[in-house]
Amino acid sequence: MEATEQKTVINRLKRIEGQIRGLEKLVESEAPCLDILTQVSAVAAAVKKAGAEVIRIHMQKCLADAAGKAGAEREQRMDELRKALSRYLDMA
Repeated sequence: MEATEQKTVINRLKRIEGQIRGLEKLVESEAPCLDILTQVSAVAAAVKKAGAEVIRIHMQKCLADAAGKAGAEREQRMDELRKALSRYLDMA
């Protein structure tokens, strides 16, 4: 992962961390369940977006690497991509 890509993902994760802290405060202050669930939904969406960004980066890298390879090596790169996508989709 390149430095700019890494920074993008880290920034998303830091935002999620802040959302989680806010969610903790809502629970501790006994906020209405609707408010808590709204924030849980926002956190889940943010995690999905972070995952989608990592998948996008991984796809670019895998496809670029696979393009220059032949045979078994290319198949291995594509298998890595399939596994990454499968793990991400299982999360949803």
